[in-house]
Amino acid sequence: MNVTVQESQLETIYVNALLYVETWLSDALEHLLITTLVYVIVCLCLYRWIFRPLVPVLRSAHFPARHRRILFVLAHPDDECMFFGPTILSLCQRDNCQVFLLCLSIGDHEQQGRVRREELFRSCQVLKIPPENVTIMNLTELPDDPNVEWKVPTIARLIEQTIEALDIEALITFDRDGVSQHPNHIAIFYAASSLCLTGIMPNSCKFYALESTNLLRKYMLVLDLPITLLLSRHWFVLPWHERKIVVRAMLEHKSRLVWFRKLYILLSRYMLMNSLRELNVSDLELEMQLDDS
Repeated sequence: MNVTVQESQLETIYVNALLYVETWLSDALEHLLITTLVYVIVCLCLYRWIFRPLVPVLRSAHFPARHRRILFVLAHPDDECMFFGPTILSLCQRDNCQVFLLCLSIGDHEQQGRVRREELFRSCQVLKIPPENVTIMNLTELPDDPNVEWKVPTIARLIEQTIEALDIEALITFDRDGVSQHPNHIAIFYAASSLCLTGIMPNSCKFYALESTNLLRKYMLVLDLPITLLLSRHWFVLPWHERKIVVRAMLEHKSRLVWFRKLYILLSRYMLMNSLRELNVSDLELEMQLDDS
């Protein structure tokens, strides 16, 4: 008799616990859905608001208008639209601003260098970069291969020569994480950093790095907008019809349109917005200390 009563009590406790957990999960899921919906609505409203006539400055906040000759240093054909599209397109629309592009390889990893070179020029045409402003290197020291270490001094020398030849006022390239952790991207950052740290880069030329984000933010598209505006000082955000231009530029790289890049085009924030960080000597010294630690 006592055993039966105890079993009945345990069963009641077990059932009550299950009901409590079920109720808690239901409430938590409901709160999560409501919070997510509110956040999405806020993002969409903010995105619409920044393109109102009264607030056009938010499209490219704080990026100095004094920079008239700007150099983008890329690793491969398709980097220009896959990562830097919003910045390039926005700067090309500025009056008296010339955008130059230095691509350090022809993308010959799969023996498609000639095709990818032509695709790069077509993409730049869509982004409004004149073909005479595009330089593509094809050096044995800098192959398109993530398994081959690019020599920082070689890259630094090419960047230095280009800055001097074109009288560049702003250099824009990858940061220390290279957006996708690609070693070729990261090597460019260290090459540009070495020019700043050794005093070779002219004082009149400023160094900006494209900010890498974590994987979640990378694929949040417009939902990353509030975070970008809060955490970054320099940013470029495109209206939806101009995002289509960047997508069109990416579609010129037909040899690269495998299934995961199509998903990237649909979801990546880098097709809609860029955030940049200006780096000076003290910033770069700190970056190097972090690497050593």
